[in-house]
Formats: sequence, structure tokens, C-alpha cells
Amino acid sequence: MSDEQGPVSPPKQTLSFLRHLLRSRGIEPKAKLGQNFLIDLNLLDLIVRTAQLAKCDAVLEVGSGTGTLTGKLAQAAGCVVTVEIDDDFYTLVRELMQGYPNVKCLHADVLRTKNELNPDILASFDLAAREQGCARRKLVANLPYVVATPVIANLLLTDDRFERMVVMVQWEIAERMTASPGTHHYSSLAVLVQALADVAIVRRVGPTVFWPKPKVDSAIVLIVPNREKRAKVPDLVRFRVFLRNLYAHRRKNLRGALVGWPGGRRDKAEVDRQLAQLGISGQVRAEDLDIEQHLRLCEVFG
Repeated sequence: MSDEQGPVSPPKQTLSFLRHLLRSRGIEPKAKLGQNFLIDLNLLDLIVRTAQLAKCDAVLEVGSGTGTLTGKLAQAAGCVVTVEIDDDFYTLVRELMQGYPNVKCLHADVLRTKNELNPDILASFDLAAREQGCARRKLVANLPYVVATPVIANLLLTDDRFERMVVMVQWEIAERMTASPGTHHYSSLAVLVQALADVAIVRRVGPTVFWPKPKVDSAIVLIVPNREKRAKVPDLVRFRVFLRNLYAHRRKNLRGALVGWPGGRRDKAEVDRQLAQLGISGQVRAEDLDIEQHLRLCEVFG
């Protein structure tokens, strides 16, 4: 990935352009892969501005799509590694990105399993960053809906080198990540993300800015990993497993959830004693607790 060639303008991802491009190649967007392409150029620009890119940045993009965002990222960043699982779109984007010497296209699944990122992707990303002398790493992507949550969660858990993440996700996922204690959308995802990062919704967007139109609203979300917060979670894997088990039966009160633990029932009197020491009522539900209380619970019951 040298920089002998100058940058070229990315394709204009308008509705007419996309329809013509895909029709000419016999490609149909696949709903099962969450292939909904952003056709509002102003929103594409907003994503790039929110990422605050510079030539010292290496960008990981998950879901190359038709390459419009990829090209915009390549113009602003030092290098871009874009990952696409679909055969047709990988071939398309690899061809379209030939004018961008700082773009590396990968044909792969970003996930090895639901709970693990593909290590080959991270290795290729690190190599590209080193080759281009990029000191900072960022995730910027219109994330396919089917992988949005595991990509964000796994990246926060497994890699503390990412300075910033700017992602387009379903509105429901954005609500769940930013929810406050005691609200309907507060869950293990909110606790996990907020325990490791600062998260905010940048813009809510409707279905009309995509083609094909999804059935739900989406949102641009900014996630900034916070190392001070991360330092308060000594065992990330343990914390993730604890949250998953704690919220397995979220309608139960805290005492009931801890007594009927998936790994084996606990003694009720002992649970009551430990909760009293923590100063937490067993009658509340997990979703009523703040991040600090979840961390304290994990130390004792995780």
C-alpha cells in the first residue's frame, strides 16, 4: 500500500447511481446480510467528520458495501482496511478502490464466533497501520445490522487500542447502548458499553436515507473507549459472562436472579448477607443498578 497515486473522488452513492451500478453487475442487496446502503451524502460526510480523521489514523471499516464511505475515509485517513463478507460486493469494492493505494480490502467474516473477532482481521489491520505509520486506530462503519452488537462489544472487550468508533446501527441498538438505569432499554449491553466507553447518539436517521429501505430507524453513534473506566474492570471476560447470566432472567428481582444462577443455585441466606454487605437491596432488578453497582456485584458474585 504505497501512496504513489493521488487520491481520486469516491463514487457518488446516490440512489440512481447505486441502482445502475448493481444492475449492471447483476447484484441484488441481501436482506439477511443487512445490506442497506446509505444514499444521503450529507450523512456520509457527517460520519467522516465525527470520526475526526487525520493521516495518522488507521481506519477499520466493517461492511464495505459499494465503497462510497470507504473512499471518503481513504481521503481523510492514513489507511483504511475494509472488510466484506459478500462475494459480489467484495469483488466490486476491490475494483472500485484500485485508485486508493492506502485501502486494503479483505474478503472475510469479521467474527470468528459470536463472542470473538476474527484474529486475522485484527492482524491485517495492525500490519496495514504499521506499514503506513498510523499511530491511531479507529472503527468507522455503516455496520451490517446482523453483526453490529457483537462487533462493538467484542472490539471493546478485546482491543484497547481503538481511540474512537463511529458507527451506523439500528435505532434500537443505539437506544440500548445509551440507556440509563431504570429505563426500558437498559440491559447488559448498556452496562458493558458504558463500563468501558463514553457513548452518545450523534443523529437519528429514518429509513428513507437508505436503499433498500430498512423497516426501522437507524442512528449514528459515537463510542469513545475510556481507559480510566476500563481499568476498573479487572477481568473483562468474567464481567461479560456475569452480565449475560445476570440478565438471563431480567424480570426476576436481584435476589432471585442471584439465587437461581445459571451456573448453579446459591444459598439464599448467603446471597442476602452478601447483598447487605454491598448495600444493595435484593428486591430491585438488575436494570435499576448503575455501572458501579454492577462492578461491585461482579466482584462478589461473578
